[in-house]
Amino acid sequence: MPVIVFSQFAGTSLWFAGNAVIPDLILELGLAETAIGYITNAVQAGFIIGTLVFAILNVADRISPVKVFLACSFLGAGFNALTMYGSNFGELMGARFLTGFFLAGIYPVGMKIASDWHEKGLGKALGYLVGALVIGTAFPHFLKFVGGDLPWRFVFLSTSLISLTGGLVLFFTVPDGPYKGKAGAFKPSAMLTLFRQKNFRSAALGYFGHMWELYTFWAFVPVMLAYYEGASQTTLSVSLWSFLIIAIGGLACAVGGHVSLSKGSKKVAFVSLMTSALCCLAVPYLFHAPLWVFISFLLLWGAVVVSDSPQFSTMVASSADRSYVATGLTIVNSIGFAITIVSIQLVSSLWILADSPQVFWILSLGPLAGLFALHKFKSQN
Repeated sequence: MPVIVFSQFAGTSLWFAGNAVIPDLILELGLAETAIGYITNAVQAGFIIGTLVFAILNVADRISPVKVFLACSFLGAGFNALTMYGSNFGELMGARFLTGFFLAGIYPVGMKIASDWHEKGLGKALGYLVGALVIGTAFPHFLKFVGGDLPWRFVFLSTSLISLTGGLVLFFTVPDGPYKGKAGAFKPSAMLTLFRQKNFRSAALGYFGHMWELYTFWAFVPVMLAYYEGASQTTLSVSLWSFLIIAIGGLACAVGGHVSLSKGSKKVAFVSLMTSALCCLAVPYLFHAPLWVFISFLLLWGAVVVSDSPQFSTMVASSADRSYVATGLTIVNSIGFAITIVSIQLVSSLWILADSPQVFWILSLGPLAGLFALHKFKSQN
């Protein structure tokens, strides 16, 4: 499991590499301020198309998921590195899109590999795995901070090398798991069949509500911090605090995974969703609070905004036909990330128009809808 966790962290470090250096990209390519939404959504769009292709072809259910992970770690790293050489907006978007496409063979496939090694205690295992995703997502901000005055291309080069390392380590040390279901036949209709199962549908809908909030929050953490700097005339390290606020979710995922062993995945997901919904509603009132209060609040939000994610994936995996677990996880990921594009673009547009923290109230719609869907899930434990 430690190897799978490291490799998941390494591969997903590609995700927000562009976001960590947005000011540099805007200056270098002469982009508009709306670039934050487009750069994030290019990766999201690539991931969505990638997950759809992987799900329709049942790739990780028909081919060794370890081999799929290796290939996508290499290809994702390659296109991530190409971002450094984009000379215009179109080339930048293309490189980020293709990075996202091959992330589809890293994140959900990593969860598939973990589920093949854990017949019981999957919530705990996925807690660590999604925690690795969270820290991987935050890691480019940390690289930007420690890089200091190094050229912004340092972030892309470092994350690509880390991704390559993760793919190789996994391939040479982790075989396919003992609980891997028999290889599913090529069956595009498997996606529709899965959604006919009530528990699968309930877990998926809860996950979709969670995703409405998650990536928009992550994308706007640096924006919130910069806005607070201006409103309070306080100086703080946006890169360092962005890393810490996002990365604390990794610890929360691991803790939630342990709690799920005794309380169940549904309860952990419920408490996380409820708390993050309250954070969405409270945030506009915190921008004039003392610095320690504001940072503490964002750290709390950073923890609860993602601690339900591995538990939703656990519920999805446990509700799916064992021969199509990867397909189930992948299609749910695909739809969930499609929802993030709408949320990110909506909040980005409203932020530019209103320049007011009240736009973050919109994020509460996702957790509230997720709570409604979640209560229909029938727990097995």
